[in-house]
Amino acid sequence: MPRSRRSSTSRRRACATRSAGSRARPRNRRGNPVSGAFESAFSAAALRRGAPWLRGTGPDSDVVVSSRVRLARNLAGLPFVRKAGREQRDRILSLVRERAMSAGVARCAATGGGGQTERMLWLDIHRCPALERTLLVERHLISKEHAKQGGGGATAATPGQPAPKEAAEAATEAAAASASAGGEPRAVAITLPDEQLSIMVNEEDHLRIQVLRSGMDLDSALDLTDSVDDALEGAGEPAHGADGPGLEYAYSARFGYLTACPTNVGTGLRVSVMLHLPALKLTGEMEKVKRATRDLSLAVRGYYGEGSDAAGDFYQISNQTTLGRTERAILDQFEHQIIPQVIQYERHARRVLVERRRRVIEDQVLRALGVLRHARLLTPEEALTLLSQVRLGIYTGLISNVPAQTVSQLMLLTQPAHLQRLLDREMDQNERREARADLVRQHLAGE
Repeated sequence: MPRSRRSSTSRRRACATRSAGSRARPRNRRGNPVSGAFESAFSAAALRRGAPWLRGTGPDSDVVVSSRVRLARNLAGLPFVRKAGREQRDRILSLVRERAMSAGVARCAATGGGGQTERMLWLDIHRCPALERTLLVERHLISKEHAKQGGGGATAATPGQPAPKEAAEAATEAAAASASAGGEPRAVAITLPDEQLSIMVNEEDHLRIQVLRSGMDLDSALDLTDSVDDALEGAGEPAHGADGPGLEYAYSARFGYLTACPTNVGTGLRVSVMLHLPALKLTGEMEKVKRATRDLSLAVRGYYGEGSDAAGDFYQISNQTTLGRTERAILDQFEHQIIPQVIQYERHARRVLVERRRRVIEDQVLRALGVLRHARLLTPEEALTLLSQVRLGIYTGLISNVPAQTVSQLMLLTQPAHLQRLLDREMDQNERREARADLVRQHLAGE
């Protein structure tokens, strides 16, 4: 059964935001434009703190790296993105921007998300430089598909304050400016500094509402997603304190929410967890897990989702269909049946490895740590694979002098865009290999 359109208690929450004007666009050392809001949100200091969802603070974080809940939504009366012309895409962007920046979304995240949301950032992806788009992909804030077309203004909103008149004007100006920019109009809204919520606009669907959590935390992720969905739709007004009407979603009483891909029709809900399964891989049990999940109509993908490989033994498991099932039924299957079993299998495999092949595993994880501490050149794949083995060593008790959070931080900082952003300069592949090895040695030298 499709999700009820009028239900959540979150609809009664009072939410309001204020949008600030666009900031000047500074340039990096090579003269390339960098948006001021992006510069502030993803400064080198901010990057060094790591992504909140990678900090390993959630439940079962020895196996479950992160949980994600995503809703697909489309606006009534407008064609799906792939059928929409440029003016219609501009129209979608303008409508969603005005609503997202004034409907109290940031306030909802601040009061109901359990994170530390202070403001909402809007980025016009079609105007962002390639390096900025790649960095957002590496932080899992947008999809690879969403990053493919470039160029942007940026706007910040603060929760709990009324929307100024400039918001609508900025939206109009942005839409007009995007018409002359390269690439099709597309955008993302991100809560800062916690990055727990991102809303992609004009991806495969008009909206993709995504919440990311550390560890196994699907329940709270779904609650926040629902709350934001309600705020955008305008349910419960005027309690949300938003200016203007809410977004009207394309909805069928028979099929539920209408989406560009038939597998999303119904609730439009996708839940996924990223798992670290090195022991199941080493014991040859990973294929059994893949077969079992396929039998349950689930998808097993790599570190960056669809079309990516399982680099470093990190796997994403997600549902593939939503029609005919409630959101709660989908979530319960994940949270109480499937994922707990996979966690149990992985922990059992780790124990068996340590009990029966301790010297082999000890050699492998300590050798990985040694390479990381002494390498002068590292590719991103090498770094992720070796960090994965060190992570296994930490959670099996074979490595005790390296914090798991350091490993998680390096998994992100060693990615190409993060590395260049951290060092504030563009580098070719050879320069990045050298800089990556230097960075890893610096972080692990004192551990």
